[in-house]
Amino acid sequence: MDDNTPDSPKDGPRDRPHDNPAGPRSRVRDLDIVVYGATGFVGELTAAHLAAAAPRSTRIALAGRSRERLEATRSRLGERARDWPLLVADAHDTAALGGIAAAAHVVVTTVGPYARYGMPLAHACAAAGTDYTDLSGEVLFVRDSIDAHHELARGTGARIVHACGFDSVPSDIGVHVLHERVRADGAGEMTGTALVLTSVRGGISGGTIDSLRGQIDTMRTDRARRRQVLDPYTLSPDRAAEPDFGRQSDFALLRGSAVSPALRGTLAPFVMAPFNTRVVRRSNALRGHAYGSRFRYREAMAAGRGPLSPLIAAGTAAGIGGLLAGLALPPTRRLLDRLLPAPGTGPDEETRERGHFTADLFTITTTGARYTARFRAQGDPGYRATAVMLGQSALALALDRDALPDSPGGVLTPATGIGDALVARLRAAGTTVAVRPLPG
Repeated sequence: MDDNTPDSPKDGPRDRPHDNPAGPRSRVRDLDIVVYGATGFVGELTAAHLAAAAPRSTRIALAGRSRERLEATRSRLGERARDWPLLVADAHDTAALGGIAAAAHVVVTTVGPYARYGMPLAHACAAAGTDYTDLSGEVLFVRDSIDAHHELARGTGARIVHACGFDSVPSDIGVHVLHERVRADGAGEMTGTALVLTSVRGGISGGTIDSLRGQIDTMRTDRARRRQVLDPYTLSPDRAAEPDFGRQSDFALLRGSAVSPALRGTLAPFVMAPFNTRVVRRSNALRGHAYGSRFRYREAMAAGRGPLSPLIAAGTAAGIGGLLAGLALPPTRRLLDRLLPAPGTGPDEETRERGHFTADLFTITTTGARYTARFRAQGDPGYRATAVMLGQSALALALDRDALPDSPGGVLTPATGIGDALVARLRAAGTTVAVRPLPG
C-alpha cells in the first residue's frame, strides 16, 4: 500500500458525509481525525489522549514524515490504536498534504514552529474544506493565515482554528463563558476584563521557545512585521473598527485590586499575554463586538499577596524581559540555547501528571455587575493539559457538528470556531470551566 493512502479502518462507519450540502465540505471522508506530527512529543501525547478518550468508532490516523517512527508511535498507544492508518507526508509536500486533507474531516497538527512548517497544511485544509486545529502561539503566523486562508475557508466551509492549547483555550474559552453568562443574565456588556494565572506548575515547552526565537528574528529584521506584532488588534478582521484605548502594554505591573476587589498584591506580566490577548480580541470582532463596545482585555500572573508581592512581580517582569533580550542577541542566545528545552522534548510522565494550572478571569459590565470565571486543569500546562485541550478540540469539530457555533467557516478562534462544544467536552474530560457572579 502507498504510504500516503489510508489503511482501511477496522472499526466504525466509513461513509459519514459532512453537514454542508455544497462544496468540498460535502465530500465523503475516510477519516474523522488525522494527527499530523504524531511522532513528536506533544503529538504523541495528543494521540494518546485520543486513544483513551475518543469513542471507539472514531476513525483516527497518524501522520508524519517517517513511517518507521509512526509505527513506533502507534505501537506505544495500545490496543485502541492498533489499526489506526499511518500517513506519510513532509511538511512541505503539498501533494501529500492535500491527500491527507481530502481524506479527513479534521486535521490536528503539532508541527511547529508554524511560521516555518504550518502554512502548507493549513492551506491544504482550507482548500479541501477540512477543519484544522493547531497549537500555534505565533502572532505573525496567524496573521498570515488569516490573510491567506480566511476567505478561502469561508468558501469551502473549513474551520481553521489556531491556538487550541494552553495558548489560547483558557483565555478565549474563559472569556466566552463569561460573555454567555453576562448575556444570559441581561447584565449589559463586558468592559474591563482580565485573566489572572493564579496557580501554575509546569515547565516551558521547547516548541514554544523555538517559535519565540523565530518571531524575535523576524521583528529584528522587518519593521513592518514588528509593528504587526506590537499592534494589540493585529489579528482583528477590521482594524479600523476597533476601539482606541491608547497604548496597551502586555507587560505592565498591575495592582490586583485594579482588576478585581477580590485580588490582593501586585500582578506580574504573563509571558503568553501578547498572543492570547489578540486571539480574544479577534473573537470579539468576529462576533460583531458582542462582548462590548468598551471591552478591554488584559492578562497577568499572580505574585503573592504579602509585602514581597511587588518585588516578586518586578522580578518576574525583569526575567521575561531578560529572556527576550537574551534570545535577541547572538552571544546570549547561544548560552540560552544550551539551557532551555529543545524542540520535541519534554518532561517525564510523573512531572507531566503533577503539573496543573488555574486561570481566573474577572469582568465588570456596563451595569456594574461583576463576574468571575475559573479555568482549571490538571497536568503540565504545555504538555498534558495542552494535549487534552487539543484532542478535545479535534473531537468537538469531528463529532459535535450540531453543537458548533453557527459559522460559514474561515480562520476562527477556539471560541468562535468550537465554542460551547469545547466547553462541554473539556468539562467531561475533568477540566473546571465555571462562572459565578461576584458581590457588587
